[in-house]
Amino acid sequence: MRTASVKRQTKETDITVDLNIDGSGTGSITTGIGFFDHMLMSFTKHGLFDLKLKAKGDLDVDDHHTVEDVGLALGEAFKDALKDKSNIERFGHAIVPMDESLSQVAVDISGRGYSVFNAEFKAEKIGDYSTRMTRHFIDSFARSAGITINVKIEGEDDHHMVEAMFKALAIALYKATAKNEKRGVPSTKGKL
Repeated sequence: MRTASVKRQTKETDITVDLNIDGSGTGSITTGIGFFDHMLMSFTKHGLFDLKLKAKGDLDVDDHHTVEDVGLALGEAFKDALKDKSNIERFGHAIVPMDESLSQVAVDISGRGYSVFNAEFKAEKIGDYSTRMTRHFIDSFARSAGITINVKIEGEDDHHMVEAMFKALAIALYKATAKNEKRGVPSTKGKL
């Protein structure tokens, strides 16, 4: 089983993550940001990851530190669970529609964290979640996990756009982390 536990504690946040990449899509998520919890549960369900995540942050300031640090902690858990990244597919992509929206996500578990994010949101917030934090979550997760992530989202409804993206990210990661014993370390360099 590819599992990891991460604890991240700063003056702004206190986060614990228990991740099983080879799970069944069950989770327990508490961040204090309702919409973000919903997105992370959707991510868990569609990636078939088992995820227990508890975050306490300075939400009296805003949601920035909590969302950023959850991205960093979750990325670290993925990196730890994949260890040397041997016997994985490495690349994954997904196109997910949700009503009028469409999200395209491609990932490369390369060891080089990088993100490209193309989306324009209409509203500043969805519930207590700042839409601008979607880009920041992707970047924090990508850098911490050592995964290249390319995101493109189109649509009219911000809720649908963000949700389609979290689902597409989950499916792309499910494909990229899929086991393939024939691959060895999937790089001509022999190391990722």
